[in-house]
Amino acid sequence: MYNPCPTMTGSANAESHPAKDSQAQTDFGLQREILSPTETLAQSVSTMAPTTTPAATIPLVCALAGNGTWLAYVLATVAILLVALCISRYARLSASPGSLYSYASMTLPRWLSATVAWSLLLAYVATGSSVIGGFYHYANLLLRDATGHVLSAVFLALLVTCVSMWIAYRDVKISARLMLWIEAASVSVIVIVVVLLLYRHGWKWDAEELHLTGMTGSGLRLGLVLALFSFVGFESATTLGAEARNPLQTIPRAVIQSAVLAGAFFTVCAYAEVLGFHVVGQDLGKSDAPMYVLARVGGAPVLGLLIDIGALVSLFAGTLACITAAARVLLRMAHDGLAHEVLKKTHARNHTPSLAVIITGIAAVAPVAALAARGASGLDVYGWLGSLATYGFIVAYALVCVALPRYLRRENALTSGAQVVSALAAAAMLLALIGNLYPVPEGPYGKLPYIYVAYLGAGLAWFAVRGRGKKEAVSEPAELSQS
Repeated sequence: MYNPCPTMTGSANAESHPAKDSQAQTDFGLQREILSPTETLAQSVSTMAPTTTPAATIPLVCALAGNGTWLAYVLATVAILLVALCISRYARLSASPGSLYSYASMTLPRWLSATVAWSLLLAYVATGSSVIGGFYHYANLLLRDATGHVLSAVFLALLVTCVSMWIAYRDVKISARLMLWIEAASVSVIVIVVVLLLYRHGWKWDAEELHLTGMTGSGLRLGLVLALFSFVGFESATTLGAEARNPLQTIPRAVIQSAVLAGAFFTVCAYAEVLGFHVVGQDLGKSDAPMYVLARVGGAPVLGLLIDIGALVSLFAGTLACITAAARVLLRMAHDGLAHEVLKKTHARNHTPSLAVIITGIAAVAPVAALAARGASGLDVYGWLGSLATYGFIVAYALVCVALPRYLRRENALTSGAQVVSALAAAAMLLALIGNLYPVPEGPYGKLPYIYVAYLGAGLAWFAVRGRGKKEAVSEPAELSQS
């Protein structure tokens, strides 16, 4: 059973928090301490699906920010790192399957913690939908190149979701190990292409990028907002609070590591991609297959195919990671009365939130199947539902950052540095939200804020009818707490 480390920072202890100490063994029916630090990190990395950023997101950012693409990712990394520092302060003091919702419920008013819960659930489910759309896009690209034929997009969406649900249903350890090896292999191939590209270029700086030639302020702002989408889900290791080994140490480390490693990877890839397209005289923002071009410039065209295959399996890992995270948030919500009681159940043998896995898997694939049946392309689905997920993440991140000083004050751990970081992180998320809303996006993107508000309104209505009364019984979150 879990033994909190006596050397951890902070003032929470068994004498000052007897209620928490009595709850410290709550595991919600999940397996306890079965995931290594690396497997815990794999959950956050896989939710971000980092392989898809060089292949799909960086070209979109470049279309807006141009030679400032690398700067957009530097600024996005700083913003996400501020949020990561806030989340890690919570994670050093408590751990629970509820992720950011558990943190918010400790300090925020109940309706605001419910807002975090429903926003986070939508964020994970919609990110799952997004990567499912990306999966059927890349699967059909590879099939068309290999055989000249494609498969039904609906079939491919259902296939990747069902396989992911089955693995998430069976064993979280299998899920974590599979995600780890998939992402490691995919990212390694991209790193090889980047190194080859820089080597063949002679390790010289790209003057146009360094001088931000042609970049505009509005383009950088819009590119920055889009660059933030590359990072969403970086905190999902926090959903493994009951299952991570030594969670008060491994989870905060995983949150910080995922933000730093992803930021470095995305920034280097952004610089190298723009450089590679300068070499061949093409426009990265209009390229459908940027990694093929970079692999040719690097002198290893076969790696372009490997990267597309890597993107495909990375999208599968992302689907699995999103279902894994969403199911645990839904499990915790059920324990607090924000979702139906039947979702509190875990599998007697597998110790996974089996019913929650099924529900979140269906919720993720249903809109994708409907859009695919109407002929929507995989990249459109990836963009639409990914943007919808961003609203949920930004709101959850902002509220948790706002709540941090109050939480640390209660724990006698508040410092002036923590207050500054909290204010900067909340401000960064507020600016990101404004950047998503203004100027008003065109086409389907303009409808997404209304969809998010309608969804959130329904969730808060459920809370008003059912959740408030049941929350009384669990006003102090059941958690793994430092003692």
